[in-house]
Amino acid sequence: MFGLCFEVHDCRLTLLLGKTLHCIQKGGNITKLLYTVKEVSDLSGVTIKTLHHYHRIGLLMPGKVSEAGYRLYGPTELERLQEILVYRELELPLEQIKQMMNQHADRLSVLSQQEELLAARRQRLDTILHTLRQSIAAMKEGTPMDDKALFKGFGSEDEWNRALSGQNQHLAETYGMEPLQVGEAEVQGMNEQAREAMAFMNGMADFLRDGVKHHDAQVGEWIRAHLEFLHRHGHPAAPKEFAAQTQFFLNDDFHLGMLEAQQTGLSYYLHAAAQAYAAANS
Repeated sequence: MFGLCFEVHDCRLTLLLGKTLHCIQKGGNITKLLYTVKEVSDLSGVTIKTLHHYHRIGLLMPGKVSEAGYRLYGPTELERLQEILVYRELELPLEQIKQMMNQHADRLSVLSQQEELLAARRQRLDTILHTLRQSIAAMKEGTPMDDKALFKGFGSEDEWNRALSGQNQHLAETYGMEPLQVGEAEVQGMNEQAREAMAFMNGMADFLRDGVKHHDAQVGEWIRAHLEFLHRHGHPAAPKEFAAQTQFFLNDDFHLGMLEAQQTGLSYYLHAAAQAYAAANS
């Protein structure tokens, strides 16, 4: 039986319907239920091995360790585990999840960011579901589908090139640059990089809204993780190069407009943060 709190006067362990429930004594009267790692595993569906791993890397710490050495988890830890699982559904790496969660001071901001990320994924999945249903209907009716319609929603090269058309036109007209074309082999990587870029910019916007100074250590750590991601995906950028890129965003009306549409002052905050990071890592 899970999720019960009750009054006791002097207990550490209470037996309830055959289950051992661990309590924290508080003020001599009111106690709060704690779960063992096995109970958390049963409740959440996360394996005990995974919970132990989360503990080792500092992603999910137990609320208490008993005298016998048992890891015990309370409501705060269960809420954090829920947040971790949502980020895992978004296929974010554990190190990035840890950084994203540590930068938020309150649960509401974490949930709000997750809602935004999940809504974007749901929109894509809804498109894929529609494509699947069209495929089923075509099979039942014995009619072939259009070749392009087969891949609608999968982040195809056509969809990427359409999405980049506005930026390509601006760069060509303003700077005479060749348009960026996405090939079939690049689609999966582009999808992954787009998810990370969205999470990165959302994090920077959160720092700005929360009043975190641009030179704060947690902002620098956030930038470091972003640059490491870019390096792993074939886009290495030294801190000074990244700062120069943010200067370009600040000076270019197209990119300035995109950043300011997300959060007023974001382009200036991003550039100041990138400069501070470059100065600290030169």
